[in-house]
Amino acid sequence: MKEFTPEEMKEIYERRRSDLAAFMVENKITAVVFSDNEDHRDANLRYFCGHVSDGILIVKNDASCVLIPWDINLAELNAFADKIIPFTRYERNTVRAVKAVLTTMADKGKNVVDVSPDTSYLDFLKFVDALPDWDVRCRKDSAHDYATAMRAIKDSYEIECTKEAARIGDKIIDGIEQRIRKGKIKTETDVALFIESECRKYGCERTGFDTLAAGPSRSFAIHCFPNYTAGQWPGEGLSILDFGVVYKGYTSDTTLTVAKGKLSKEQEELIALVEKAAKEGLKYYKKGITIRAAAAKVDEIFAKGKRSMPHGLGHGIGLQIHEYPFVRQRAEADSVFLPGMIVTLEPGLYDKDLGGVRLENDVLITEEGNEVITNSRIIRL
Repeated sequence: MKEFTPEEMKEIYERRRSDLAAFMVENKITAVVFSDNEDHRDANLRYFCGHVSDGILIVKNDASCVLIPWDINLAELNAFADKIIPFTRYERNTVRAVKAVLTTMADKGKNVVDVSPDTSYLDFLKFVDALPDWDVRCRKDSAHDYATAMRAIKDSYEIECTKEAARIGDKIIDGIEQRIRKGKIKTETDVALFIESECRKYGCERTGFDTLAAGPSRSFAIHCFPNYTAGQWPGEGLSILDFGVVYKGYTSDTTLTVAKGKLSKEQEELIALVEKAAKEGLKYYKKGITIRAAAAKVDEIFAKGKRSMPHGLGHGIGLQIHEYPFVRQRAEADSVFLPGMIVTLEPGLYDKDLGGVRLENDVLITEEGNEVITNSRIIRL
């Protein structure tokens, strides 16, 4: 992928913070607090300054920011922030750290600070007590929600990173198919460990989530539990594999189905329905088309086949495995696909007697239509 210079990365983070700051000014918000820790992960920390995890980022409505990291060495290596202050200065106390920084950010008149809508009520009260001169807000339609909407539209750096994750994921899928045919992958654990090893070899940070590998006896479950076992994979019948890899923070997400041996007529019908749904659904993944319409089309295809899909058709991917938008019929009526979105398309059908079939690929919405950036597929043995 294209290499981005430190100067280019600095410009990217500053542009994102400027976009956020414009929303803050319009909505009379003085500062916003993003906090990432073991109890609550917040990808906005990495999105707005590049620090990978564990810290507090406070952004002011002039787009300036202060980062308070748990690991100062890691922050000084990776982060692009106007000021970096070690968390130890505040005895690792979040409220104390936020209060100290906000004291330096206060404007004349009324000051409003936006904390995460996921903040617990007890923690919210701690902020209120510590900041008597601030209007502490914890609500929907906040700067946090605006950041979520921002992250749905990928910039050039995010698209490059996600495409690289997709490219690596495709290489791993090719390797899996080769090893299956040579008899080198025989169990769910075999394939899961192969993915883990290969993704590290290709420079990925980790897998996007714990790999889901289900042989024929377990593939009827949407997300099998346990995620993988020592059971046979792939076995005679229908087996499913759902995995992603993370490159520079951005994840891919693909699901393939392995059809082994002679299938029944009913199993072949499942495969045909899923393949048709993937083909027809893709036609709706285009600029300006409502998200509901895509989901409705696939549900219609399955209904005609006297089947139903027990999950959504897709979701955004990025710094998190599940991001906005969520492709389902209950999506907001005015939600549409927009250029820059990267969204999964994952029709699936599941039957306790027949097994499961799911086909998932990642789709970039473009001005002209779409680009499928992964190559997941039905593998027949």
